[in-house]
Amino acid sequence: MTTSRTTVTTAGLGRALLGRQHLLERASGEPVPLVRHLVGLQSQNPPSPYLALRDRLTGFAHADLSALVASRRVVRLAVMRSTVHLVAAEDAHVLAALSAPRLRRDLRGNADRRADLEGTDVDAVAADARGLLEDAPRTAPELGAALAARGHPGRPDTLAMVARCLLPLVQLPPRGEWRRSGRTTWTTVEAALGPGPDLDLADPAVRDSALGVLVERYLAAYGPATVADAQSWSGLTGLQPVVDALGDRLRRVRHERADDLDGAGTRPRELLDVPGAPLPDADVPAPVRLLPDFDDVLLAHADRTRIVPAAVKPHLASKNGMPPPTVLVDGRVAGGWRVERERSGGRGSARRETAVLRVTPWTAWTPAQRDEVVAEAEAVVRFWADDADGHRVDVDPPAAAG
Repeated sequence: MTTSRTTVTTAGLGRALLGRQHLLERASGEPVPLVRHLVGLQSQNPPSPYLALRDRLTGFAHADLSALVASRRVVRLAVMRSTVHLVAAEDAHVLAALSAPRLRRDLRGNADRRADLEGTDVDAVAADARGLLEDAPRTAPELGAALAARGHPGRPDTLAMVARCLLPLVQLPPRGEWRRSGRTTWTTVEAALGPGPDLDLADPAVRDSALGVLVERYLAAYGPATVADAQSWSGLTGLQPVVDALGDRLRRVRHERADDLDGAGTRPRELLDVPGAPLPDADVPAPVRLLPDFDDVLLAHADRTRIVPAAVKPHLASKNGMPPPTVLVDGRVAGGWRVERERSGGRGSARRETAVLRVTPWTAWTPAQRDEVVAEAEAVVRFWADDADGHRVDVDPPAAAG
């Protein structure tokens, strides 16, 4: 591994992350190259990638991504962290194969499911599920019922989960298209996209090589970072030998904590990076951005202090597992937002719906920062609620941490 080192501060790490994410300056061009650069966009909530791309691309319109979803140039499937991501079609096979160990581990991730699968041959269930789904796309209830009808022991919902965890399953459109609803309907990645690249990922050497490429792509989009960060983002374990094997393909970056915004002390640590990746100055201006829920910029590190101040972490906690959409001010999470619908009119007059984007500060903002938040929120509410008759932005009083 190269011995050359660069020193970066916590604030500098934040600017590096935002720069590589195109959150300092929007990129130009088509969505697919950006989706590939980011490796994927988390997409449990199907509309979320639309705002994530609007935050990062100049001139982005809903139809740009809807057309890609409809044509399957991008697809939605469970990959990193066993969560649904929007990924480019050319990445889907390999990402699914590399993520397979995490999904298999998650199959028995709760006691109820483990008990229900006692005595079930899960590989036989997966083989039957593959045949069923490649014969015709099915929803989870339809697939579970069909597997139960074939005599596999277990509840239908558990049998469907076996397929979800052991097979690379694509969620088919219209789900994922803007303003189009539909039940989650699965088929296999091979049925949706055809055969994948000629890679024998069962060969440990081939798999480690592919994991090395994944680590390099991660660092290009989210670095500098540690092995623990890469494992947190990917949901995979055992990446240290993969990183060691990359040798001089990586550079070392020294994180000097003397300016640590959360007062974590001055002990430096060593981070990994890809040569030539940008490291903007720590004082480069960072524009306000309103991020969707589950934006990967907030989920890509074990240590998130570069973008999430300790004081706002309690605001990101969620009882139902759905974190709030967030506001970035000066490059760090500083508030949350939500859209509410107000309806007026009725008898004798046309009904009218106003979309209200409510912003809640979690930190102290200057008047100039507040004005910048409101201006960006006015653009976002028109994008996010493009079906409303009217739009408004309200700023709530600052919220205390719970």
